[in-house]
This record gives sequence, C-alpha cells and structure tokens, in this order.
Amino acid sequence: MRKQPDVDDFRPALGLEGAHAQTLLGWALKRSRPDYRRIRRETGDGGFVDVDCLDGSPGAPGVLLLHGLEGSSSSGYLALTAQHAHARGWHVAALNFRGCSGEASPTLKTYCSGNFDDALATVRWLRQTLPPGTRLGAVGFSLGGNQLLRMLGGLGKDAGLDAAVAVSAPFDLAACAQLVDHGPGWMNAYRMNFVRTMKAKSLEAARRFPEGRLDEAAIARARGIRDLDEAVTAKVFGYPSAQAYYDDASSGRWAAKVEIPTLLLSADDDPIAPAQELPGPARKNPHLTIQFTPRGGHVGFIEGSLVAPRFWCEARAVEFLATHLVTS
Repeated sequence: MRKQPDVDDFRPALGLEGAHAQTLLGWALKRSRPDYRRIRRETGDGGFVDVDCLDGSPGAPGVLLLHGLEGSSSSGYLALTAQHAHARGWHVAALNFRGCSGEASPTLKTYCSGNFDDALATVRWLRQTLPPGTRLGAVGFSLGGNQLLRMLGGLGKDAGLDAAVAVSAPFDLAACAQLVDHGPGWMNAYRMNFVRTMKAKSLEAARRFPEGRLDEAAIARARGIRDLDEAVTAKVFGYPSAQAYYDDASSGRWAAKVEIPTLLLSADDDPIAPAQELPGPARKNPHLTIQFTPRGGHVGFIEGSLVAPRFWCEARAVEFLATHLVTS
C-alpha cells in the first residue's frame, strides 16, 4: 500500500513540478490585499520604516513579517501569510524595509541581508505596544529569512521572539549570488529583475548622498548582484568587500546559534537559494525544525492545479507558529 503523504508534506501542482515554474508562477499567482493600517516609525538616524498592521483579537499572538529582496508588504507571499495569520485572529506587523514602501529612503542606509537593526527595533516596538505577555513570532522570506536568522543567531532569546520561520532563506550568500549572476536560462530573468531596480536605487542614492562616496561608474557598470554588493552594500554597511559581507551575513552560519523554535522551510530545487547550502553545524541545532522538500522552487510551493492553485508555504509557516504561540 502506498503511504499517504503527511499533512505537512508539499505536493507540487500537476504540471508545475519544475523549479522555475514554481518560482515564477508563485510570483505571478499569489495575490492578496489585506486591509493594512500603516504606521510610520522614525528610526532615529533620520530615516523611517513603514509597518503595515492588522489588529488581532485580545489575547492572540502577534507575528512580524519580513519580505525578500526588493519586495514589500504587498508582495503576494507576505500578503497571503498576513491573511492566514489574521484569519486566526492574530496581530500582524508587516515591515517594509527602507525604500520598499513606495517612498525613497531619506538615509543612505537602507537594508541588506545582514543588518537587522530595523527588524529588531520593530520587535521591541511590538513588545511595547501589544499587551504584556503576548506571544510573538516572525516569518522571513528569502532575504528577510536570512536577516531573521542573522538576528536570532546573533542575539538568541534576547531577540524578543518566541518562535520563527525562515522560508527559502539564502544559507550561503556568495553561492546564491553566483547562481543568480552566472546561471543560464531563466536565471538571466531573475538577475535582470533584481539588478534593474537595485541599480536604479543605488544610482539615485549615490547622487543624493555624495558624502557616501559611492562610485557611480561602478554602479552603472554592474551586471549582477555581486557587482552591486561590492559597489554599494559593502560600502554602506561597513564591510571591506562583498565577500566579507557574504561571509559575515550568510544565515547558514548563524542558524547553528538559534535558541528558539524555528522552522527552516526550503526546497532542494530552489534555483536561487538551494536547501543543500545549509552547513552541518546548523543541521545539529535541536531548536531547528528542518523541512526541506524535493521541489518547490524559490518561495513557490504551489499545490493543487494551475486553475485552482493552493499556496502551501504561507499556510505551513503560520501552522508551525501556531504550535508554539497558541496556548490552550
């Protein structure tokens, strides 16, 4: 008799088994419009972040949501997760990284995989604004997942979270940049999509903030993620090189130090951030639940069918948090 799949197993939609189909259609098909209430929070260095909130029920948990590279609170995967959490009566706070909420950042510093200052400040703000004793979790997608693991690994329980989920996190940033910058076929489309907006923002920042001494010519010549990390990210965030940034910020090395219940949800066939990049020490961390599926692409995980898709990773993330945040 064939074993029935567990409820937690991911089963790709018929005809959408391929990594690129899962990734691209995940981006195209995931649509939700939560009725967010936007709160602008000053960052203390002249900047701001916009946090899009959904109010929950009394006594319910809260969840912080972190989007991926060049995403926002309106990104389909984030909006669907907000919808799942709010349907349970939870408080939701979707953080837009600087420059990602539709308005340019007034500071040269925006966001990257390794700097979690704004995420941590948002956690502390939630601890102050939600009722005392509220259980608080977080879900980070792709870059947001890397940033979340970097924060949890660096601060441990002092991060102020009770449980977390990292979806399609890049465990090795250098390897991910190599895949995006030099991969064939559809990888060109991913590279062009990221580089186009990142380059435009970087050139604008170089002109608005001459004191940052960003090299406009180097930015204009950039053809890949690593080029921009070398010309911009490393300089803005104080690293001597892109490689030094990758070595320090890659979530794989920090996942080994996580001290709260955390789900790592990734796909082996992820074309951008393959699950196999998770290093051995992290795999031994008893606080981690490692759920790596053979298929699913990058933040794809589409079940059902093309005409009636079901989006698995968003529901799975909230389900995992519920087991650790909801007390009977």
